[in-house]
Amino acid sequence: QVQLVESGGGLVQPGGSLRLSCAASGSIFSINAMGWYRQAPGKQRELVARSSGGGTNYADSVRGRFTISRDNAKNTVFLQMNSLKPEDTAVYYCHAVLLISDMGYPSDYWGQGTQVTVSS
Repeated sequence: QVQLVESGGGLVQPGGSLRLSCAASGSIFSINAMGWYRQAPGKQRELVARSSGGGTNYADSVRGRFTISRDNAKNTVFLQMNSLKPEDTAVYYCHAVLLISDMGYPSDYWGQGTQVTVSS
């Protein structure tokens, strides 16, 4: 079926940068939106950034520091994270809304998550 595979997480010092990647593969007819969510320990999963036909949107906490981009030919979404802060520490999940055929309705798909730790 459909798989979202993330890469690029890790440990970084405050002020540093990381770039996350997520590639969607499988039986994909079209992708309506791709984005990133994160979940810190003891907190709810929250939207970080999202890219769709309507444009891009960011959480207030990351606007100006994070940039989302897509390579539509490769069904891939990226998240460039700069000026990282300890409060950015979380598991980051790739998310896609896509169609697997020209019939039916778009469905949500999630990656397995990648850990981002910002610490000195």
